[in-house]
Amino acid sequence: MARRRPRLTTPHVRRNGSLEPATWDEALDAAAAGLAANRGVTWGMFSCSKATNELNFLAQKFARVAMGSNNIDSCNRT
Repeated sequence: MARRRPRLTTPHVRRNGSLEPATWDEALDAAAAGLAANRGVTWGMFSCSKATNELNFLAQKFARVAMGSNNIDSCNRT
């Protein structure tokens, strides 16, 4: 059986091309900054048709309000 690397117990942030341990606040700030930097850029989101209506609603709200995109599909046709 192959050995697995131990699970991460702290968040990591990419600094100068390498991942370094960070606090949760630093990691969340970095994630928010990355999302804000790409707001309005053309992108899309796929949601799962097997998810609850509430989860699909949250996904479309996130895509439209937080990221400024109307490109969302939940594949409910299948």
